[in-house]
Amino acid sequence: MCDLDDNHVDECELQVRQKPFRSLVRSREIIVALPPMKSHVNLSRIVRAAGCFGIPKIIACGNAGVISKIARDANESVTVDIRRTLLPVLKKLRGEDYRLVALEQTDNSHCLYDYRFVRKCVLVIGNEKLGVDEETLRLVDDVVEIPTYGLPYAHNAAGSAIIAMYEFCRQFPDG
Repeated sequence: MCDLDDNHVDECELQVRQKPFRSLVRSREIIVALPPMKSHVNLSRIVRAAGCFGIPKIIACGNAGVISKIARDANESVTVDIRRTLLPVLKKLRGEDYRLVALEQTDNSHCLYDYRFVRKCVLVIGNEKLGVDEETLRLVDDVVEIPTYGLPYAHNAAGSAIIAMYEFCRQFPDG
């Protein structure tokens, strides 16, 4: 709290509500990859978060649509590459030395708290209801999960994607 006597007037100045975004030292090399999603709202929330985090590219599959009112200005900085299916794209990216990291709960998944991302990776998000499919799980290099401490046992797809993108950016704050 601020002190109102004359000696502490500076402490009472208003905080700046919004400040300009930070520039990254280098471009982020992470790509977010999504299977067909049931909800354009989830995709739009992921696009908006990617824009905030400086993540330049999302690969979305199926009948993907971004709702501008939700994604807001991220439409200008995030490329959404819409593909029919995900596996061929993931195989191509693996050939380009991307590390494939699925966000899913499995018996061999790593806890997000302990996982160390590499800069050049693809974060594979699961479908809202089905998660990451078995064929994709066999292809990825690592599986990472976000711990839960109550019901339900998992975050939704958009929330999970945002948490994982945040952790990647926390580990690589300058890009």
